[in-house]
Amino acid sequence: MIKDKYFYKTFFSLFSVVALQNIIVFSVNLADSIMLGTYSEIAMSGVSLANQIQFLLHMFVNGAANGLVVIASQYWGKKHLEPIKKVFSAAFLMGVAMSAVLMAAVLISPEGILGILSDETEIVLMGAEYIKIMAFSYIIFAVTQILIALMRSVEAVRIGFYTSVLALIFNVSLNYCLIFGRLGFPEMGVQGAAIATLISRVAELAASVIYVFVIDKRLSLKIKDAFSLEKAYFKDYIKAGLPLIGSGGSWGVAMTVQTAIIGRLGAACIGANAVTAPVFQVVSVLYTSSSNASSVLIGKTVGENDIPRVKKYAKKLQILYIVIGLVSCALLLLLRDAIISVYDVTPETAALAATFINILAVTVIGSSYEAPALCGIVSGGGDTKFVFKNDIIFMWCIVLPLSFLSAFVFSWPVPVTFFILKSDQLTKCLVAVVKVNRYKWIRTLTR
Repeated sequence: MIKDKYFYKTFFSLFSVVALQNIIVFSVNLADSIMLGTYSEIAMSGVSLANQIQFLLHMFVNGAANGLVVIASQYWGKKHLEPIKKVFSAAFLMGVAMSAVLMAAVLISPEGILGILSDETEIVLMGAEYIKIMAFSYIIFAVTQILIALMRSVEAVRIGFYTSVLALIFNVSLNYCLIFGRLGFPEMGVQGAAIATLISRVAELAASVIYVFVIDKRLSLKIKDAFSLEKAYFKDYIKAGLPLIGSGGSWGVAMTVQTAIIGRLGAACIGANAVTAPVFQVVSVLYTSSSNASSVLIGKTVGENDIPRVKKYAKKLQILYIVIGLVSCALLLLLRDAIISVYDVTPETAALAATFINILAVTVIGSSYEAPALCGIVSGGGDTKFVFKNDIIFMWCIVLPLSFLSAFVFSWPVPVTFFILKSDQLTKCLVAVVKVNRYKWIRTLTR
């Protein structure tokens, strides 16, 4: 476990930078909610509703980006650079197409789309003001994430961190000016928050474009390469990437359904979930980052055709996942009381929030193993269809139906329903153990 310096240097360099980047990306979205929360509760609720659409976009784009990483990292292992550009073009155009469709839908009927998520008219109208401006950032966001994924696949991960820091600085500074009308700027409330985020996304894209097309010399990429689509490589990308796009989209929709179920279990449940969700999102950065790092490491090694080393890395990674899970569990338990004490909530809500965090502390151990094992090792090794099928079976055929029955048919206690909603993070571990250690996921996706 401790002799392979290259393994640890590569994994932890990727892991640490991606983790910091993800925390900052989360902070950009959180900044709008926190600053609007001090401005108006309805404004905060409206933006929170609109961010559900942003989350859905993020999951689809993340699937497209992961499809690029899976194939490009194998070519990077082979040191074949031209095919990476061809696969990048396919991912770029896919990301632009998906974000353009969602942008068009939002601009055509913002109130209608947000009305699906809530029947509170005032909140929906406030969210519509925000999303009508934010829709113009969707394509910008997609292009930036595809560029960052391209760099991650060739082990250049710091650009994602730097652009995220830039976006955070722009967003917080402009939020202060435009939401509250400071430093001579007009007071614009929700619209000001949307404009601030849009400008921060533009700055993020500009920095990414300059780095990828001007500074970076790994690929010597030109802007025309983004549009140089070739049919053969597009087919390769669709074959490997479409299941990941489907998995990401399915997960995004499922999270929305989970939110809807929790939102109908009473005010205390809604409040408890509001307390626990942000801290869990921060802790979950650990296992999502280990998944991203594993995908690049495994994909590159498969590309090098060093199968014995692929198997050795898979074993080492599984041990690291368990350690990361135990650390995440300890963090949740240690921070539990301090987190709850920050909020001015009723004793019932506080007690329920403590129970939720206890449940998450257990299930995060499973999440920290199964998510990177399946999305990092298995997908990174070339078997992208398995993850999609597995998610559909567990989430849509087991977890959501059982949760619905628990909440609305059997009227089981709220903590039971909450545990069922998170139970797939434990049951998937059994599937992950068997799948990973059979090594049938090792597949060459390159030409």
